[in-house]
Amino acid sequence: MAGMKLAQRNYYGKALADLAEKDPNVVVLDADLADSTKTSEFRKAAPERFIQIGIAEQNMIGVASGLAASGKTVFASTFAVFASGRCWEQIRQAVAYPKLNVKIVATHCGISVGEDGASHQALEDIAIMRALPNMTVISPADAYEAYSATMAIAEFNGPVYMRMGRSESLTVTPDDIPFVIGKASVLREGDDVTLVGTGQMVAFCIEAAAALLEEGIDAEVVNMSTIKPLDTDTLRTSLQKTGCLVTAEEHSVIGGLGSAVAEFLAQEMPTPLEMIGTKDTFGESGTPSQLFERYKLTPADIAEAAKRVLERKKELKR
Repeated sequence: MAGMKLAQRNYYGKALADLAEKDPNVVVLDADLADSTKTSEFRKAAPERFIQIGIAEQNMIGVASGLAASGKTVFASTFAVFASGRCWEQIRQAVAYPKLNVKIVATHCGISVGEDGASHQALEDIAIMRALPNMTVISPADAYEAYSATMAIAEFNGPVYMRMGRSESLTVTPDDIPFVIGKASVLREGDDVTLVGTGQMVAFCIEAAAALLEEGIDAEVVNMSTIKPLDTDTLRTSLQKTGCLVTAEEHSVIGGLGSAVAEFLAQEMPTPLEMIGTKDTFGESGTPSQLFERYKLTPADIAEAAKRVLERKKELKR
């Protein structure tokens, strides 16, 4: 049900448990964090196909690549800072380069990791993974989409990086819609400005759109849950109506969703753009709500960015 607060990682665990019964070819690896990443649900369902590697993320990727090379569909999970940083070379050389069927699913991404602070708040993982050839990058909007995306990437042949948050967040998508890799969804239609969100920022875009409507501004909301490959067709269709946009991500504005969209706009349809995300900085310790305020990632910040970009659109027409 839309509007409930649920944790994405819990629904990743549910999906893995279902895959344990559905697909005997699936193997799951974890780096001593199974209770946090919720791969523990797969361990309960199929302990013979679960491997606890320990605090050895680089080795986990090596084992994952070997299993994938032997024909297995492999899920490898840990926290996002470790998945994207500590074992990047192994991912590049042993997964992306040979284009093996390894799904790197990371939890505890973004500023909403909260009190664990900068060392555990991955704000650059999308940029790191998006740069790798052959790598598909996914950031589901909510728990329901985390479930459907997990089922979809299990059937997809090739490397995938999927990021999820730690805390509960609002559900904004139906719980029974299959996930289509590379396809964005329009959650609210509008004519004045496009709000493109990824991860739990999609819910914030919906809140921002509601606030803007009270001021007479009709915002379209797009859920860009696949960041690579980017759904440029949906973007193009939306921008042909609105003529300006705001991107919103729980990630640095450098190299993430905003950068991916800007690359498309610069090459194909120059359009006024504002980016909501962290600004070339590390995080700090605090509650998720405190940190969203501190780093200007709230629905109110998205609404203000929408007003700024609307002014820029008006200036271009003068």
